[in-house]
Amino acid sequence: MAFRDLSPEEKQTIIEHLEELRKSLIISVVAIVIAAFISFYYNEQLLTIIISPLRALNENLVVTGVTEAFFVKLKLSFLAGFIFAFPIVVWAFWRFFKPALYPKERRYVYILFPVSVLLFAAGVLFSYFGVLRLVLNFFIFIAGSNLETMFKVDQYVSFVMAFTIPFGLVFELPVIVYFLTKIGIIKYTMLARNRKYALLVIVILAAALTPGPDPVSQIFMATPMYILYEISIWVAKFSKPGRKHGKDQETSADSVE
Repeated sequence: MAFRDLSPEEKQTIIEHLEELRKSLIISVVAIVIAAFISFYYNEQLLTIIISPLRALNENLVVTGVTEAFFVKLKLSFLAGFIFAFPIVVWAFWRFFKPALYPKERRYVYILFPVSVLLFAAGVLFSYFGVLRLVLNFFIFIAGSNLETMFKVDQYVSFVMAFTIPFGLVFELPVIVYFLTKIGIIKYTMLARNRKYALLVIVILAAALTPGPDPVSQIFMATPMYILYEISIWVAKFSKPGRKHGKDQETSADSVE
C-alpha cells in the first residue's frame, strides 16, 4: 500500500506540532528538576514524613549500603518535585493540546484544571494517610512474632512511591469522564452497561500499578478505583453534553453577533 507524499504545508504543520510537544516536555522536565533540587534541601523533613506510617507501627528502617541513603533522599526529592511541579506539568501539556480544542472545550479545561490538581493531591493523601498504613499493618501482622521485621529504606521508599502516585492519577478519573461526556465522546449509559468489563480492566490495572505481586495491595487499590468508576457514572449522568459545534457553526455565530 502506497502512502501519498505530504505537502510542504502539511510537513510544516507536523514539524510545528512536534516542536510544541518538545517545548512542553522540556518545560515539564525543567519544572520537575527545579522542584526536586529545592526539595532536596528538605530531604530530612521529607524522609520523616515518608517513614511516619512505619514508625507509628513501632517499626524502623535500616540502611545496608554505602550510597543507599543518598540515593533514597535523591529519589524522595524527585518524588516531591513531581508532586509540586504537577500543576506546571499539566499546564505544559495543556498548552500543547489547546489549539486542537474548540473555545467551549477550552472553558471546560479551565474549570477542570484546578479540580484535577486537587483530585491528584487528594489521591496521594488518601493513599498515604488511609490505605498505606493498613497495607503495612497487614504485612507486619502476617510476619508474626517469630520473625523480626527489618525494612530496607530504599525498598520501603520505592514501595511508598509506587503506591501513592498511581492513586493520585486514578483519582483523575471523574474529571476525565466529565470532560469526555461534555464534548460528547462518551455517555453514562455506555459506562453503566460495561461495568463488568470495567471491573476486569480495574483488576488488571491494580495488578500492574501496585508495587508488589501480593493480592492485598491490589485489592486496596482496585476497591477505590471501582468506587471512582461508579462515581464517574453519576458524574457522566448529570453532565449534559455540550451542543454540537464546529468551526463553521462558530464562524456563523460570530457573524450573527
